[in-house]
Amino acid sequence: MALASALLQVMLDAVRKTARPMLRDFGEVSQLQVSRKGPGDFVTTADLRAEDTLYELLMKARPGYGFLGEERGMIEGTDKSHTWIVDPIDGTTNFMHAMPHFAVTVGLERRAPDGSSEIVAGVTYNPVMNELFWAEKGKGCYLNDQRIRVAGRRDLSESLVATGLPFIGKSGHAQAIKDIHAIGQRVAGIRRLGSAALDFAWVAAGRYDAYYERGLKPWDVAAGILFVTEAGGSVTTIEADGDPKTGVSVLASNSELHPQLRKVLQAS
Repeated sequence: MALASALLQVMLDAVRKTARPMLRDFGEVSQLQVSRKGPGDFVTTADLRAEDTLYELLMKARPGYGFLGEERGMIEGTDKSHTWIVDPIDGTTNFMHAMPHFAVTVGLERRAPDGSSEIVAGVTYNPVMNELFWAEKGKGCYLNDQRIRVAGRRDLSESLVATGLPFIGKSGHAQAIKDIHAIGQRVAGIRRLGSAALDFAWVAAGRYDAYYERGLKPWDVAAGILFVTEAGGSVTTIEADGDPKTGVSVLASNSELHPQLRKVLQAS
């Protein structure tokens, strides 16, 4: 990780340390204590412990920064220009079912004096596969020590596209089915593996040609937006105007497929 700055190294160390007990829990899934946070949205002792660990490590390194986490919400910092955006386990349902497709993900948002903001660093780590995706603004995107790029396909009919589906109790089912029907007629395949953070990372690595979803949160998308753009791709909202950092809707792909997919999704 010789190219990583001191700030990014803080993030890399934090996700690695957070993942160690998570791996032990993953090996003993049947013994986890589980509570219901909402319909179909499980939160485990591993989730809570992971966010606690991330909070302690990140705030120790940069005590003035704000912190936005899935479990504890927004904590304002004295430094109003920087915010950690954290999902301790993205893909909790996969984790709970012993599926090795989940990740710890951290993004760093920097806010300018005019109120605009951008993601300047991101890390997403799948500890079971030992795949560590990371990026800093202007420095490219990496998988472990290898620089990665988005796929170069131009034809929708040859493309593999990732998406998500709302779980029980969330709105958006009807629109999601419409989107799948519209996209499914035009592409080689659609995948729904249950981790938005890894969907973005896999687009950046060229495994997926594109990824779209509606109804996400900032912690689902923060690091991934930077990954795809630093890997040469494009990330926007599905609508004509909007900020993908909110997670309300996102579309990530290479520049050739992006306008084609956006047109289809806008019409669905």
